[in-house]
Amino acid sequence: MSRKLVWYKVLNSKNELPEGRVRTVTAGRRDLCLTHFEGRFSALENKCPHQGGPLGEGSIEKGMLRCPWHGYDYHPCTGQPPAGFEDCLETFPVKEENGGIYVGLEEETPHHTTLSDVMVETMINWGVTTVFGMVGHSNLGFADALRRQEEKGRLEFFGVRHEGAASFAASAYGKLTAKPAACFSIAGPGATNMYTGLWDAKVDRAPLLALTGQVATQVVGTGNFQELDLVQAFSTVAVFNQRVQKDSKHSELMGLAIKHALIKRDVSHLTFPDEIQEAAAPTTVQVGSPHSRMADFYITPSHESLERAKFAIGQAKRPVIIMGHGARMHRASVIALAEQLNAPVLTTFKGKGLISDRHPLGCGVIGRSGTPVASWFMNESDLLIVVGASFSKHTGISTYKPIIQIDSDPLAIAKFHKIDFPLWGEISRTVELLAAGVSTKSETRQDQRSEVSERWKIWREEKRKRLNEKSEKGVSSIRIFESMNETAPNDAVMCVDVGNNAYSFGRYFECAEHDFLMSGYLGSIGFAVPAALGAWAAVKNTRPIIAVAGDGGVSQYLSEITTFVKYNIPVKLIILNNCELGKISKEQRSGNFDVWSTSLVNPDFALFAKSCGAWGKQIRRDEEVHAALQELFAAQGPAVLEIITDAALI
Repeated sequence: MSRKLVWYKVLNSKNELPEGRVRTVTAGRRDLCLTHFEGRFSALENKCPHQGGPLGEGSIEKGMLRCPWHGYDYHPCTGQPPAGFEDCLETFPVKEENGGIYVGLEEETPHHTTLSDVMVETMINWGVTTVFGMVGHSNLGFADALRRQEEKGRLEFFGVRHEGAASFAASAYGKLTAKPAACFSIAGPGATNMYTGLWDAKVDRAPLLALTGQVATQVVGTGNFQELDLVQAFSTVAVFNQRVQKDSKHSELMGLAIKHALIKRDVSHLTFPDEIQEAAAPTTVQVGSPHSRMADFYITPSHESLERAKFAIGQAKRPVIIMGHGARMHRASVIALAEQLNAPVLTTFKGKGLISDRHPLGCGVIGRSGTPVASWFMNESDLLIVVGASFSKHTGISTYKPIIQIDSDPLAIAKFHKIDFPLWGEISRTVELLAAGVSTKSETRQDQRSEVSERWKIWREEKRKRLNEKSEKGVSSIRIFESMNETAPNDAVMCVDVGNNAYSFGRYFECAEHDFLMSGYLGSIGFAVPAALGAWAAVKNTRPIIAVAGDGGVSQYLSEITTFVKYNIPVKLIILNNCELGKISKEQRSGNFDVWSTSLVNPDFALFAKSCGAWGKQIRRDEEVHAALQELFAAQGPAVLEIITDAALI
């Protein structure tokens, strides 16, 4: 029994399609080939049975509809092939009414659950509700499952302009929240475009879920268009890495992928062959959830190791606490311990902002982009309590001091050298146990708060002196970040790129209640703009999002300004433009190399932002900076402030 016909208007007037012509029209959700031949309008299937060529883009030649791809012929009205051929086209009823042309399609049947539906719902149940990516020809079935969940309000999808931006955004989301977001691409080049952002997440220990389309299984190994072995390609970056098959345990695969991302703080990858994405799910397939599938993380160190660490603290006169990025979710416990010990708190560059620089014990960043305040207290300490930091050479932690190291990852403890007092455990719980056994008052331990205040006075006076350094070439970085100290919202999430802009940011910007995101171990240029997208998706409009980038970094993903405009994401982007890869020029000079190939030709970034639909402004002089920053932060929606800077004044 045939279903009821639904009539769709495809032409407002029959004059829109002249005699002997053909075009693609849309009826409901379906593209059709509409022909006008021998005074008759006909509607046919739009895909050539040969390889799916779009017949609506073809032509009528010698009385036959010719496929634009390979020249296969069909009758323009009946869809029949020439004699001797078997392929034919499905046809659909057409009628003319009130001057318009209508096509009748059978009423759609209710949607049947697909394997993609099962896996997307499982993903959502596990808490992955944010996806960044691009929809394309090899991921359409999975994309349709994402669409259905987005229409139900259970998922958010952000369509980006480059898959690398999707993976960087997901990495930033994971760094800020310690929860995975997903990045989504087609097979082949779409998947490989995500690779750098995946490595950024991996080396900075951010949970992330990568989802890629794949060519149909039947053509794998034949050198098919955009065919790559994605499981092999992702084998070095993904801790969980599987191709979904028709007989897979589909909800289990998705659950295990997310479980690995969460527990390992790493990248998980699933790739979906084309035919799997739209395959009907058997009625026996169940949607998965994390219920009773995750153990708690509240492991604690041994009693002996805790007692040794407590004794060391009890003997110390000038203990100092260092927080790394791994302490992001545990800052409250760490700060409480610092207040109990009256111990200064320093952070690594990746940990910038974990304690306010306005806190009486906050001392800023150590290392290459750090403050003299932090380095002074580390040098004067007699015990370092290091929480969630890796001891890479960029952190600048003094390894010759007695050290208590606290981390939830046993492999991170004593990774590069021996540690006097290693404590493996969930960070908040371990810090609380440590605090419970340490006396608030000590005859030996010094209260260093007054010294913290004094060292900040010295450093701020030095910064005021540096403000006197001026140039005709442009604004100095210190001018920009000192003005940001006075104008930036106190609770913003700050996303910074790599290069001199990042070093100056670490040194001169004083954090209040800010969070700070960067490409840490990978040090990838271009991070700031897509990271701002990921940060906003994580916090929405509850907090401002500020991105700081140099002209070299921002140009890598400049088109994502259109993504901000599309979704009305109010990111405030500050571009330090010196027409140079200034950090690289500096490294060339310090290595006794000639400065070579670091100059840049840039667009007017402010004008570019305006052309995208964002607010934009360019300034060139010191005296303009403060007011321009106030305008930027007051602007509605996405906004870009371009500041012409002097590469020498950092």
